[in-house]
Amino acid sequence: MTVYFPERDAGAIAGCLAARPQGRLVACLCAQWCGTCRDYLAALTALASRHPEDCFVWIDIETHADALGDIDIENFPTLLVQPASGGTPQFYGTLLPHIEVLERMLSRGAAMPASAEDVPQVLDWLLAGGSSAA
Repeated sequence: MTVYFPERDAGAIAGCLAARPQGRLVACLCAQWCGTCRDYLAALTALASRHPEDCFVWIDIETHADALGDIDIENFPTLLVQPASGGTPQFYGTLLPHIEVLERMLSRGAAMPASAEDVPQVLDWLLAGGSSAA
């Protein structure tokens, strides 16, 4: 597995999500200028290969700010883990930039849902093609 980027992999993301209805969307909301995020991407890519049942997506919040609306990201990395088929997210929030924290969460299937109004509609946006337009 790989980590997909909405700006270049929109079709592959839709295919990945459709092919894994029992899997999860694992979306990392980061920024290209952030050194911690750039380091985390390599670890996230390795994690994606260990979890082929899930769809991993890297979303630069500045590149896609118009499409994603008013997302208030205070720290990086911010992760969204949601069933690929939709529904209540299992997790949305900031994690320490240690990939083993996310790996444990994915392996255990633990759920720590946020309130619905706090969670950005990333899955719907990705299924619509992940375009930069709102």
